Amino acid sequence: MVNRDHGLKQIQTQYSPTLVPSLANYETILLERRVAASLTQLLEKIGSRGRIIPVSGYRSKAEQEKLYQDSLIENGRNFTEQYVAYPGCSEHQTGLAIDLGENLAEIDFIRPSFPYTGIYSHFRELAADYGFIERYSRGKEQITRISHEPWHFRYVGYPHARIMERHSFCLEEYIQFLSDFPKNGQHYIFTEKGKEFEVYHVKGMDEETVIEIPKDCLYQISGNNVDGFIVTIWSNPL
Repeated sequence: MVNRDHGLKQIQTQYSPTLVPSLANYETILLERRVAASLTQLLEKIGSRGRIIPVSGYRSKAEQEKLYQDSLIENGRNFTEQYVAYPGCSEHQTGLAIDLGENLAEIDFIRPSFPYTGIYSHFRELAADYGFIERYSRGKEQITRISHEPWHFRYVGYPHARIMERHSFCLEEYIQFLSDFPKNGQHYIFTEKGKEFEVYHVKGMDEETVIEIPKDCLYQISGNNVDGFIVTIWSNPL
């Protein structure tokens, strides 16, 4: 999680081998490799035919700083703090976030149009299956401290996007929710599409955190950038 209270601890650079073009023909709009692949698959699934285009993906700290300062001059502090993350606290610096827009003749870089109708609605219906969430939803402004941004999508992966969708969680709420499922307590179990997912939280230690994983299982460990790690184990239900 990256927000005003939890800034980036590791800075991604545009020369990182994990960053690739977000879509074909958009060589300068970069995303983390897994995110770009999932976005491509989702847009192909809905047959977007170029109607949905990437507007902004990965940004360096310098690019985020320039965007923030330019917006302060052009739009004022109130607008900027609602729609532009402070440098060092922007999801765009991770390579895991993408702003999408309608393929229009003129596109607002900060607030591109991305409606809730037609093919854009279809995108949202399938987004969680491909690991994406609408990061700044209406009604969550007091929690995220960012205004509603229907164009901004964040990759959190599957099954996390589906769990968040099921509970109507924003990312801040989801991280807090998972803290109630510690390593040595009850784990969160999510079953879908013939797979069982076991999710739990491991609190980080000051020097070294040891995470024990059952043998012969598929798993993923993700730092939550708050207080520890999220462990996901998936298997076939018995």
